Amino acid sequence: MIYDKPLLLSVGADSMGTKLSDIIQAQKITISDLAGKKVAIDAFNTLYQFLSTIRQRDGTPLMDRKGRVTSHLSGIFYRNMNLLEQGILPVYVFDGEPPKLKSGEVERRRAVREAAFEEWQLAKKEGRIDDARKAAQASSTLTTGMIDESKRLLTAMGIPWIQAPSEGEALAAQMARENMVYASASQDNDSLLYNCPRMIRNLSVSGKRRVSRTNTFKIISPELIDLDLNLRLLGISREQLIDIALLVGTDYNDKVPRVGPKTALKLIREFGSIEGIIESGKYTIDFPFEEIRKIFLDPPNMEVKPFSWEDPNVEEVTMILCSEHDFSANRVTAALERLIQKREAEREGVQQSSLSDFF
Repeated sequence: MIYDKPLLLSVGADSMGTKLSDIIQAQKITISDLAGKKVAIDAFNTLYQFLSTIRQRDGTPLMDRKGRVTSHLSGIFYRNMNLLEQGILPVYVFDGEPPKLKSGEVERRRAVREAAFEEWQLAKKEGRIDDARKAAQASSTLTTGMIDESKRLLTAMGIPWIQAPSEGEALAAQMARENMVYASASQDNDSLLYNCPRMIRNLSVSGKRRVSRTNTFKIISPELIDLDLNLRLLGISREQLIDIALLVGTDYNDKVPRVGPKTALKLIREFGSIEGIIESGKYTIDFPFEEIRKIFLDPPNMEVKPFSWEDPNVEEVTMILCSEHDFSANRVTAALERLIQKREAEREGVQQSSLSDFF
C-alpha cells in the first residue's frame, strides 16, 4: 500500500499544501528558541522531505547493501538526535485515512510520481545530472514498510508518535490548541486552516538549500507563524482564511482561475465569503466548497493519551540502523552517547539544584 501526501518539490514555504505565503507573515526564529518546548511534527510531511532530499547527486536515494531505501531512517535518526540535543521534544503525528474528497488529488500525485520516475531514469541515462536529481525528488514514494520502520525507530529512540484518525495536520492542530504541545511543525499551510494556534516551518530541513541549477545556497531558517496575529493583521476570521484557501486551491479542489492569494484576500474582504462572491457574479465556483470547508472546520476529534520521552534504547536503535540497514556503528553510537551524556548531566544538575534549595 502507498500513502499519498503532497510531494516535496523544494523546501520552500509553499512546497506543500495551500499557497498562502503571499499573505501570511512568519517570524524568523532559531532552534534554541524552541529549547524545552514540545512540538507536534507532521510525520508524512517530514518523511517526504527526507525521501526527497537525502539522495546522491544523480537522485539515487540512500540505500543499504540489499538495495532497500534508508533515506527516511537516516533523516529520522540524525534530525531528531539534533532536535533532542537542542532540548526540543518532538512527537510525531501520522496520517490516517484521507477524506474521500482527496481521492482525485491522490491519483494526480500518483501520476506525477510515475512520470517523474520515468524522467529520472531517462535523465540519468543521458547524463543530465541536475535534471535527474530534480525528477528523482518528485518521484519520492512513501510505503507502508517505510512508515512501520519509522515508527519502530522512533519508539527505540524514546520519541512518542501518535496515529491520527485522518489528516495528521488536524490532530497536531488539536494538540496545540489543547496545550499538549507548543506548536505544530509542518511545511503545509493547511495546519493553519485546521486552527493550529502556532505553526513552525523549516524545523526539519537543513540550514541551507542548494538553489536549483546553481552552485549557490540559500539559508533556510525556522519560522514561527502565529494564527491569531495573522488573522488580526489581515482583518479576517479563520472561516474567511479557509475560504481564501479554497479560492487559491487545496488538496481537495483546484484553484479558481486567475485568483492568487492577494486577489482572494481582496475578494473575501469585499464580499465576506465564497457565497458572497457567487452572489456578486464575479466568479463561478464549480467545486463543493461547503463540503471542503467542513473538512477544515470540523475534522475528526481524538482523545490523545498522555505521552512522554524516554532515553533511547541503544541496543534496539543500533540493531535497526546498523545490523539491519548497514549504518555506521561508530556514528550511530557516538550520537546516542552524546545525547545520553547530555541528559545525565541535566538530571545531575536538577538534583544538585534541588539539594541546594533544600539546604
